[in-house]
Amino acid sequence: MAAAPITVSQTVARSADTEYLIRRSTSKGYQYFSLLTPPLYSIYASTRTPSIWTVSRCLRATWVGGVIGLSSAGLFEYLRVIRESNETIHGRRLRTAYDLSSLRGDDHSMIGSVLGAILTPALLWKRARSVHLFLGGAGIGAGVGLLTHWGRTILGDGPQTSGPSHTRS
Repeated sequence: MAAAPITVSQTVARSADTEYLIRRSTSKGYQYFSLLTPPLYSIYASTRTPSIWTVSRCLRATWVGGVIGLSSAGLFEYLRVIRESNETIHGRRLRTAYDLSSLRGDDHSMIGSVLGAILTPALLWKRARSVHLFLGGAGIGAGVGLLTHWGRTILGDGPQTSGPSHTRS
């Protein structure tokens, strides 16, 4: 006796696709804003008459910028998704889920975040509060990881897009 096929309602499928796309956008927003905030803050702080640039302020600006990027990208994606059809949302989810370059960028960014959160406090312990060291270090690491991914892609070390390299004889 064959089991009846399992069907998922359109509401559940749409909800899963929406959740995935919003989560993906929040991580991308965090990565890009964490990459852009330190240079923008440094430019802003250096143009002030008495220079206000400090390590602590730069690290704080980095993680606050990452949180702003995370929340704004999530809100933008939510507003985008609520206006799209189920087929469009599902197609976008499939494209983003199997985009190897983007997944590799996420991996590099995550590795950079972990390394930044560990190395920044080790190197700059007395220069800032510990919360700014850990969170700001993670933000700077995420940006450096994204730059590493882009550099490797430009140098021709992109993700493999072909199937397995072994063949049967």
